[in-house]
Amino acid sequence: MNKDVLKIVIIGPESTGKSTLCEELAQHYDAPWCPEFAREYLLTYGTDYQFEDLLTIAKGQLAMEDEYTIVAEQQWRTLQNPSIPKPILFIDTDMYVMKVWSEFVFGKCHQWIIDQIVERKYDLYLLCHTDIPWEKDELREYPDLETREKLFHMYKDILINQSVPWANISGTDAERLLKAIEAVDAVFRQKDI
Repeated sequence: MNKDVLKIVIIGPESTGKSTLCEELAQHYDAPWCPEFAREYLLTYGTDYQFEDLLTIAKGQLAMEDEYTIVAEQQWRTLQNPSIPKPILFIDTDMYVMKVWSEFVFGKCHQWIIDQIVERKYDLYLLCHTDIPWEKDELREYPDLETREKLFHMYKDILINQSVPWANISGTDAERLLKAIEAVDAVFRQKDI
């Protein structure tokens, strides 16, 4: 895994605009974004998942992240835009999401997922808040605001207790994008790239 790619992870409960934000940031920075593997997996195999499926999903997510890391490097070399001083990859979901999902649904988490949390390194987390309306789709499980807020606070607790910078993303679509861009630009400045 190349440490020269700036990796920005977007996390939060379901239906909080993570994929939309990834897509908008990728467009703004002319960079790729890695989608959520779980969506593809559950659409293929169904929503009646078991504990072991989460390990398969976690491994699929990281394999996809590694593929997109290579894409980010190649795309940046081709782009040669001086305003983007190094490759960027926006990632919709990481192992923190897998940990929360595992513990919330099954009350436990695979050790492999925990090990990957320790091993993988990221540059910024963007935590999407529950202040936008829940949108129903065939994969979403928790429409009630109380559960979504509980999950949001689980993510927030994780981010508070780790060392990677993070930003709370809330408000309208435009406000969310602006906050996210400000946070990404701040990482560029902090890393003195």
